[in-house]
Amino acid sequence: MIQPLAYVSPQAKIANNVVIDPFVTIHDKVTIGEGTWIGSNVTIFPGTTIGKNCKVFPGAVLGAIPQDLKFGGEDSTVVIGDNTTIREYVTINRGTEDREETTVGNNCLLMAYVHIAHDCIISDNVILANSTQIAGHVEVGEYTILGGSTLVHQFVKIGRHAMISGGSLVRKDVPPYTKAAREPLSYEGVNSIGLRRRNFTSDKIAEIQQVYRLLYVRGYNTAKAVKIIEAEMQATKERDEILQFIKASGRGVMKGYFNK
Repeated sequence: MIQPLAYVSPQAKIANNVVIDPFVTIHDKVTIGEGTWIGSNVTIFPGTTIGKNCKVFPGAVLGAIPQDLKFGGEDSTVVIGDNTTIREYVTINRGTEDREETTVGNNCLLMAYVHIAHDCIISDNVILANSTQIAGHVEVGEYTILGGSTLVHQFVKIGRHAMISGGSLVRKDVPPYTKAAREPLSYEGVNSIGLRRRNFTSDKIAEIQQVYRLLYVRGYNTAKAVKIIEAEMQATKERDEILQFIKASGRGVMKGYFNK
């Protein structure tokens, strides 16, 4: 159902059972999946794809050009998955020639005033609380939660199942399964409550905790801790995921609170 006071380009592809409220503007080259609701005063720019059963609340602006002085008008996109909720005044910019696409996964919750800049990858089941601001080229792993007013520096990577305290300044990469807080942002333990909610066993959580004891608690530098973990701990999916994340980090990983 499209309200008569909405503008929808004839070149937009609108699926069945989409509800578009008054004063919405939808430009060319926009695709919206079945069952999605677009609230009033939303603007959706060319190159935006929204999946099925999403909710976009009033005032959101999706697919605007990047706030990047190097942007040259190249074709690029925003792709939003299924069952994602985008609250009031969220802004999501499309990609640049670097990745050509900004993506938000399935089952995400982007609370009011969140900003996602160009070329970001937001994975499935992510929660970004109110006023979280994410700069360009950031990657956020599955099931990660960022507290309100978190600021994330460009090119940062945040691993799966991480939880970051509200008001944090994220300048370094945050490894998977961790909690992060304080200033500068530091390791605060394993996100054990979140992992239990997602059916990780007690033995698996204990294994992850042992990896991070060696990395952050025992006083080793990162290179030495990695060697000890590889030598002394059995290879598992989670162990190897953590080690690969650390080895691949471009900005360096956050430190432990007592190991600055």
